[in-house]
Amino acid sequence: MNEFGSHQTIEEQIKQAIERSVPDSTAEVGGDGRHFEIQVVSPVFAGKRTLEKQRIVYAALNDLMAGSNAPVHAIARLETLTPVS
Repeated sequence: MNEFGSHQTIEEQIKQAIERSVPDSTAEVGGDGRHFEIQVVSPVFAGKRTLEKQRIVYAALNDLMAGSNAPVHAIARLETLTPVS
């Protein structure tokens, strides 16, 4: 069990937090346990600027990134895409 009371890996927690918060999204997460690479696909990103899309994802991760004991310290790469129709 990790310090956030979960048996899930940090990658699984990130994926779940994003997919719960970002409508109709799928997330792929990788990394070294401290710095993560994330790809999120969601129709909610359509027509939005890069910064707006990043804010949506970071808002979903707020609880995992807040505080000095946060399990997520940095996002090394964040890719936000809309689904291909």
